[in-house]
Amino acid sequence: MKTLMIAPQPFFQPRGTPFSVLHRCKTLSKLGYEIDLLTYPIGQDVEIENVNIIRSYQVPFIKNIAVGPSKPKIFLDMSLYAKAVRLLKQNKYDLLHTHEEAGFMGIRLARKFELLHLYDMHSSLPQQLNNFKYSKSQMLLRVFDKLENATIESANAVITICPELWHYVTNKFPGKFNKLIENVADNSTVFGEHKTDPEFKRRWNINGEKLILYTGTFEAYQGLDLLIQSSKCVVAEENNVKFLVVGGKPEQVEASKKLAEETGTADHFIFTGQRPPEEIPAFMDIADILVSPRIEGNNTPLKIYSYLRSGIPVVATRHLTHTQVLNDDVALLTDITPDDFGAGILKAVQDKSLVQKVVTNAQELSEREYSYEAYIKKTKEVYQYLEALLKRKRG
Repeated sequence: MKTLMIAPQPFFQPRGTPFSVLHRCKTLSKLGYEIDLLTYPIGQDVEIENVNIIRSYQVPFIKNIAVGPSKPKIFLDMSLYAKAVRLLKQNKYDLLHTHEEAGFMGIRLARKFELLHLYDMHSSLPQQLNNFKYSKSQMLLRVFDKLENATIESANAVITICPELWHYVTNKFPGKFNKLIENVADNSTVFGEHKTDPEFKRRWNINGEKLILYTGTFEAYQGLDLLIQSSKCVVAEENNVKFLVVGGKPEQVEASKKLAEETGTADHFIFTGQRPPEEIPAFMDIADILVSPRIEGNNTPLKIYSYLRSGIPVVATRHLTHTQVLNDDVALLTDITPDDFGAGILKAVQDKSLVQKVVTNAQELSEREYSYEAYIKKTKEVYQYLEALLKRKRG
């Protein structure tokens, strides 16, 4: 089954959906499928056997793209669509595998070129417009809602990446083939096994402090402000701590540094800026506590699955984005206030028996529910279902 996969993302860059696309491609490659991956003309190439990365046409003056909806994305998507049409005219494909808003393209392309269509749903796009405060236009939200419904309805199968999305699709389209495949894949499957560098702590000026680690983007929904503000009550009680914050564009890092100064805890923060994804395991190796202060959204952060495996206590907000995977047995969940989040961090620093309990439970949950073997098995089931449809279609 020859597949054209369309990913309207900078590929590869270390952020949510590109990671998800990366692991989807890597797993399909392991299963022996051939993929032409059509993506933006932005990002670094990654060598994956059986996967051919094809870039859409360059758009003048667009060299990078922000996370979430944006006007530049419209022009990049137009270029992506034009390149997809050209590829479909030139080559014989059996399956169109679309991610995010490329699903909208899939409605017409699958019908026009008589292809099966698999929609890889990473989020509800109308909800994303709300989360990113992209527009207050109710008309625009209704348009996106109709497009999303049409995409799901017309697709032969849907992959959803978290329980909330799975329920969303199942409730709206109860007869649809809808496979929940959480983003549990480990980056080592692509970037290789990590080896700890004994000098790593010294490089980041860490000298025996309890290390509280945040990794990820600095978008507003991630709750960086909440984390920084919570540091005040943490430092007031436990002075020998440092907050290591990995990620963020230069201007975002500067804004966060300024907030730390205003909070009075700047001396306890280390901001690394964006780092290569293969370094993240090294940061986790030296961490004592992992934090996820998200305040908005419905999708479980990809990092949560590696956090569960890590053997390090997790402090996270008691928000749907976390609670569809985490509970009080496997993490220290807190209300979305600086004081409560700070109290959760303090508990992780001070209560060793509680920490041991949640870490053990977390690893058991990860092994039971979120193994890479389960990820491969579910991916294989989706493609086997589509292969069976293809055989029936060909008679």
